[in-house]
Amino acid sequence: MRTKTVGAVLLVVALAAGGSWLFLRSAAQPAPQSTFVLLDASTRTTQDLHGKVTLVNFWATSCTTCVAEMPELVATHQKYHAQGFDTLAVAMSYDPPSYVVNFVETRKLPFQVALDNTGAIAKAWGDVQLTPTTYLVNKRGEIVKTYVGAPNFNELHQLIEQLLAQT
Repeated sequence: MRTKTVGAVLLVVALAAGGSWLFLRSAAQPAPQSTFVLLDASTRTTQDLHGKVTLVNFWATSCTTCVAEMPELVATHQKYHAQGFDTLAVAMSYDPPSYVVNFVETRKLPFQVALDNTGAIAKAWGDVQLTPTTYLVNKRGEIVKTYVGAPNFNELHQLIEQLLAQT
C-alpha cells in the first residue's frame, strides 16, 4: 500500500513539473521587435536577446519601487550572469537622461541600460505605463513572465534557473 502511495505522489510531482514546463512553453509569446539605444550610444535589438535568458526591466529614477528593487536586480544579474543570464534596464521616456546616467554611475550597475527617449520601446512592449514593469525572456526570445511592480525574487530565481536549464 505504501509503495502505491509513494508512486502516486511521484507521478503527481512529475506531472506538475512537466505541466509547469509546458506552461512556460505554451504561455510564451515572442518579445516585440525593438532597438535599444544604450547609454554608450551602441544598440541592441530584440534579436540580440536570443540565446540568453534576459530580464528586461522598465524603470525610472523617480520610481521609489524601482530604486528599492535595483539592488535585488543587481544581485540577480550577478548570481546568474555567468550561466547565460542577462539584464537590460530600460529607462522610461520621461526620465531625464542625465538622471539615468548619474544613477547608473553612482550605483555601478553591472548590466546594460537603455534610454527610451521616444517611448517607442515601452509602447512596443505592451504600452508600459507603470514602473517597474519587468519581462523575463527565454533563450528563444519569448516572454515567459511579466511582473508589474517588484517581483518576488525567490520565485523569479526559481524561474530563471528553470529557463537556464532548458536547451
